[in-house]
Amino acid sequence: MPGRHINDHQVRLYMKMRQTVSPRGRRRPDPLADIFDSEVVPLLEAAPGLRAVAVFEEMQRRHPELPDGVRRTMERRVRSWRALQGPDRDVIFRQVHEPGRMGLSDFTDMADLGVHIAGVGLDHRLYHFRLACSGFEHAHVILGGESYIALAEGLQNALWALGGAPREHRSDSLSAAFRNLDASAREDLTHRYDALCRHYRMEPTRNNRGVAHENGAIESAHGHLKAAVRDALLMRGSADFNDLAEYRCFVDEIVARKNARCAKRIDAERAVLQSLPSMRTSDYEEVLVMVTSSGGFTLRKVFYTVPSRLIGHRLRVRLYDDRLELFLGGTPLFTLPRGRAERSGKHGHVVDYRHVIHALRRKPMALLNLVYRHQLFPREAYRRMFDRLLERLAERVACRTMVELLSLAHERACEAELAAVLEALLATPQGMPDMAALRARFAPDPAALPEVIVELVPLSAYEALLAPRAEEMA
Repeated sequence: MPGRHINDHQVRLYMKMRQTVSPRGRRRPDPLADIFDSEVVPLLEAAPGLRAVAVFEEMQRRHPELPDGVRRTMERRVRSWRALQGPDRDVIFRQVHEPGRMGLSDFTDMADLGVHIAGVGLDHRLYHFRLACSGFEHAHVILGGESYIALAEGLQNALWALGGAPREHRSDSLSAAFRNLDASAREDLTHRYDALCRHYRMEPTRNNRGVAHENGAIESAHGHLKAAVRDALLMRGSADFNDLAEYRCFVDEIVARKNARCAKRIDAERAVLQSLPSMRTSDYEEVLVMVTSSGGFTLRKVFYTVPSRLIGHRLRVRLYDDRLELFLGGTPLFTLPRGRAERSGKHGHVVDYRHVIHALRRKPMALLNLVYRHQLFPREAYRRMFDRLLERLAERVACRTMVELLSLAHERACEAELAAVLEALLATPQGMPDMAALRARFAPDPAALPEVIVELVPLSAYEALLAPRAEEMA
């Protein structure tokens, strides 16, 4: 009515009708009238997945007079056509999850978060486990790619942290783990995964390859977890961590806070989970390697050094995602960090200078063209000092001096302190190491050495001890 305000009911009616009824007619000619039915529709029917912007660019190529401002009109017309005449779309069926029934595993790439360990970028993934019903989550930092080893270690960590096992375990098709494997290796991997699930009395299931929403109970949680880690890094003010253990603790705290928000649901589902077996099953791959005359062995395109006394011996290696455990027969030796080959296919190196320094002292010139020379230096200061030595001294003298520096770091257990001294020398234009002064500086403090006094007892004391025994035997 003229002169009267419209009421709330009329507003709601208007807002509802304007979604389907145009409030006004077209005021200008339709710019797509001559081409939409004749050219655009055939393109959409031939390629249903074609984007509207690609269709518009093709139409502009065919009809240069078509202005850029028509793009939005094209997108609306294509959307309307697909709603009325387009192909049927896939439907996602929301599920009711029974407590204790399903746990899910997947991996998510975290490289874009810019995490650094001691200044070096960390290319890593997260193994992610989640209970479909209560939302319990567990995350484990994975240094390599998606593999059975990473899955087995992460899954078992999750189950033992949870205190029980669901009746069914769902993963993706493990296509990344199967990549580059021959038929026998793929079959072996399948058997190992099935055996892992049998150990915890879980039924193994997999979603269809390329159909992410079949793993929807964990796929959507990936984004939330990744966003939580990103926010926590921003609040921390730095994405640089001192070591891997500190970063793993950081991720564990984030996941623990997420679990605390649904603690009641988790406790309720924990009560109906299957009990765990008495012990874990293997979450590693076991390989045999031979230590060569080069003072190490090659495994998965990575060369590892070991003490030279092991040359010629066959070692048993337990290969984990982040480490190697070495055994000689049944005797455990030590643990090495796991290395990985470069993306270009070039071999990697995991080198401990302590393993080879005694041999380098006999052959110091071997350092000059050593294949793994850069990996030999324990800290950046040693590498930079060797570059300076090569610039200012003869090659033989430079190699001998560098080997003496490494020997000093090893024998006097002063690697970090010596690196600080070298950094100070490198900060001055003429700084060069004085080996005599360094040996004196890092020599053991005589006052700190214990004074050992050995008192020899007379032999008659032994006769006194043996006399009663001799009488008893008589």
